Amino acid sequence: MSADIEDLIVVNALGGLDNPNAPASASASGALVQTSDQLTIDERTLADAHASGVTAINVTLGYTLGDFPPYRHTLDEIRTWDAIIAAHPRDLMRIDTAADIAEAKRQGKIGIIYGFQNAAAVEDRPERVAEFAGLGVRIIQLTYNQANQVGDGSMAPGNRGLTPLGRQVVEALNEQRVMVDLSHSGEQTCLEAARISAQPVSINHTGCRALVDLPRNKTDEELRLVASKGGFVGIYFMPFVNASGHATAADVVEHIVHAVDVCGEDHVGIGTDGTITAIDDLDGYRALLAEQVAQRQAAGASAAGERADTFPFVVDLRGVDQFRELVRLLDERGYSSTRIEKILGLNFHNYAKAVWGS
Repeated sequence: MSADIEDLIVVNALGGLDNPNAPASASASGALVQTSDQLTIDERTLADAHASGVTAINVTLGYTLGDFPPYRHTLDEIRTWDAIIAAHPRDLMRIDTAADIAEAKRQGKIGIIYGFQNAAAVEDRPERVAEFAGLGVRIIQLTYNQANQVGDGSMAPGNRGLTPLGRQVVEALNEQRVMVDLSHSGEQTCLEAARISAQPVSINHTGCRALVDLPRNKTDEELRLVASKGGFVGIYFMPFVNASGHATAADVVEHIVHAVDVCGEDHVGIGTDGTITAIDDLDGYRALLAEQVAQRQAAGASAAGERADTFPFVVDLRGVDQFRELVRLLDERGYSSTRIEKILGLNFHNYAKAVWGS
């Protein structure tokens, strides 16, 4: 019998808090970038998050792509999230330490982890890592899909490793005890960062390239190296887990199983890369999706496998029961309640202890 979701620490290593059905959020979903001030944190958003059993979510803030000035936009985004949390003190709390994750569970709040999906805001000043850490940022992903000043993303054709500046940024992240997230990175950038980092690193939302050969998925070599250094790998609920793009919950389970086989059960978790509140009108969403995919392709920011005819989420792992459904499927697969507890959140919690301290 699998563990009860209510008893587990559930950490989404990359997710969202938003009501995508609200007018502001729905209109923003067709844009190249949805900024944090376009999110809808309303009664349904919060009720759904609580009902899902999630304990903490790594939310994306700051510059990811587009025409924003990276540094100033990132500071604005941090202020926006500070205001969101301040406006909902009974429901939300910022996560600064591993102990805060346990405290969020105890208090029945949703823990919000500040994370970047691009180190572009650091620009050529590694000392900014300390500034961001002081503002509550706990995770910095080195690159998005493109190349930036620290290394190559998964879609950069050169597949370089880290730049000299990138090595300085990794060192600064280690010094400030900020997680080095290698999601979206190119293979050589990932491998080099994992090798040189003085602290464990993570790939917070990915799939397994051995199962589906797409650039956004990680090779066994990358997965194994990250795990061998004490790190964490989160499997996403994304179309990249099926070669057709039409991914199902069963595909997500296969990627989790493969990651556990490669990394061991102490290093694998989940990073859905999606919201908890489900889109109600999927037919209406298709038109917005086509517009967004076209803009991402025009900007050179899309990944191989992004298409207008596939949703950027797994249809049968949506809504308030997504984590319960995953527990059920892992239980059916013969996973013990102990292993399921690790995958749902305990492994990320232990990784956080190693990097952030308790």
